[in-house]
Amino acid sequence: MTPQPYSSRLSSGSEGNFRTARASDPHLRVADPARKLPTRENSASNNTVSIESGPLKELRRQLESLSTLGSSDTLGDLSTNAAAAAAAAAAAVEAALDGGNTGRDTSTRVERLLQERQRYMQRVKSVTLLTAATDDDDDTCPSEEHSGEQPQVRQRIIIAANRLPISAQRKPDGKWGLNQSAGGLVSALSGVGNNYEMLWVGWPGVFVEEGPDRDALTQLLRRRGCLPIYLSRSEVDLYYNGYCNNILWPLFHYVPLSFESKLSETKNMGLQWSAYQEANELFARVILNAYQHGDVVWCHDYHLMLLPSKLKEEHPNMKVGWFLHTPFPSSEIYRMLPVREELLLSVLSADLVGFHTYDYARHFVSACSRILGFEGTPEGVEDNGNFTRVAAFPIGIDPGRFTQALETERVQAHIHELRQRFQGRKVMLGVDRLDMIKGIPQKLLGFEKFLSEHPEWRDRVLLVQIAVPTRTDVPEYQRLTSQVHEIVGRINGRFGTLGSVPIQHLDCSLAFTELCALYAVTDVCLVTSLRDGMNLVSYEFVSCQSKNAGVLVLSEFAGAAQSLGAGALLVNPWNVNDMAAAIEDALTMPDAERRERQQQNFTHVTIHTAQAWADTFVSELNDTHVEAELRRKRIPPQLFPLSVVEPFVAARHRLIILV
Repeated sequence: MTPQPYSSRLSSGSEGNFRTARASDPHLRVADPARKLPTRENSASNNTVSIESGPLKELRRQLESLSTLGSSDTLGDLSTNAAAAAAAAAAAVEAALDGGNTGRDTSTRVERLLQERQRYMQRVKSVTLLTAATDDDDDTCPSEEHSGEQPQVRQRIIIAANRLPISAQRKPDGKWGLNQSAGGLVSALSGVGNNYEMLWVGWPGVFVEEGPDRDALTQLLRRRGCLPIYLSRSEVDLYYNGYCNNILWPLFHYVPLSFESKLSETKNMGLQWSAYQEANELFARVILNAYQHGDVVWCHDYHLMLLPSKLKEEHPNMKVGWFLHTPFPSSEIYRMLPVREELLLSVLSADLVGFHTYDYARHFVSACSRILGFEGTPEGVEDNGNFTRVAAFPIGIDPGRFTQALETERVQAHIHELRQRFQGRKVMLGVDRLDMIKGIPQKLLGFEKFLSEHPEWRDRVLLVQIAVPTRTDVPEYQRLTSQVHEIVGRINGRFGTLGSVPIQHLDCSLAFTELCALYAVTDVCLVTSLRDGMNLVSYEFVSCQSKNAGVLVLSEFAGAAQSLGAGALLVNPWNVNDMAAAIEDALTMPDAERRERQQQNFTHVTIHTAQAWADTFVSELNDTHVEAELRRKRIPPQLFPLSVVEPFVAARHRLIILV
């Protein structure tokens, strides 16, 4: 099954349409960053024709392409290149403005911005000449100000996420130590700091009471560009373990809410919702204290769905984006949530809402239409003139980290060791969290079906399953662990011999070097998620397969299926027969077809990197904010009755027109 390109599906789907954003994939549609922004017409048409011929018309085009039509204040926020371009054009236009039009009151907004830019450049020039003369008297070396160049100021991005990219641990001497956290979001945003100034806001993962210890940790984190959110144990239990992981996370992965059989349990859900509100309010207070004009606030995931509205209440013109890293369910599933309206309305306060795939964004637009009654458009959601853009931004990884690791001596030693150990056998690999949505039991049952139908493969194939334990204190996860162990024992007992077993199951995580080596020697990677936001294991496997050209068997319910589906074997993990057939096809696939599929996936992974994902989202957020300002300026202001009645009563000549 090969998924349709995004562009070919924009007119299909039962729950609405919208446009996707892309880094450089020709199949993903996104608004052209250089698109022409609308401007207001000049009422003095004759003067406009004469003044807009030549350099002023060119400057108008430059200003529009730079997206600086928000306000005159934004002129000072132009980058160095933009300021240089505007200054050069302004010098050429100055003569046109003075030649016969100095007495004309400019009526277009672009011309007013032009004159403001000219005055600004004249002030810069005067200050530059004065500074240069002073410095010449002092025989000092030329500085940046001598040449009239302004220092480039990078835009700051405030990243709001549940956890900081740094984990805090107390050392034996009592001092705090900081370690870089591992995770998809951390790696995805690692390269954004090259173009933007970054400030992280989140929980450091430790419980610290108010006092000198907390102050010392705060100062240490601030030096690393992090603002900590301190939560108590009860807040973490109700907010994170409660509402986030027991209600939102299961529902977003199509797991229905559990029935509350006791009134006390229903009250507990109310307490979790209150804790969720308080935690989002705490995030908002910290961000508002650190916010500076021009900052971009990027909120992440279902933990902070109330944050956009709380930020916009204080600063309506703040640039706010929200991105969901999990699936967004169908509106028929989402509508079961008791506080469904509040969360949707808050997310719609953001300027840009992003999802991994087209389907997730389509579900969100549908939920807003069916639950809130808002209008869903191909661009997003509209409510009485307020518009929120909704788009798909498929996340990626840093493939260079894996390809470079494969060249190291340590990884090469692991590869040599594994090839000797697995000599004469095909290696299949599964790397998952021991989670209900990862489909590990379905994967094992499909492999059992394959071995029973193809006994000739019993001694020639090995499944290595890495199952990283998670939430071990939750009864549902404990039952899942017992179920997986039972299936593994049954298969090994049925098809194993004294010399070998068909499954090697590990309830632990591997070091990065060991994981890279295991990826490199794998012939077939099995990803059988029952529902997954993206699943970056498939991307990591592809990055390490430049030489081996292994086959990727990918669940059609994983978000990665819409990105890597053309080069993978797509399966329905609920269909055991389908799973067994896919395993057979992967093990017997000709070498030429394997390499062709691998090359297609590898090209996608190397182009759609994590850095490209982050850069695209931030760029789209900036453009969307400018478009929103222009859209608001075209909306007629609200008319208050008193402002009409009082002048009408006081007027000497009155006219009432009935239409």
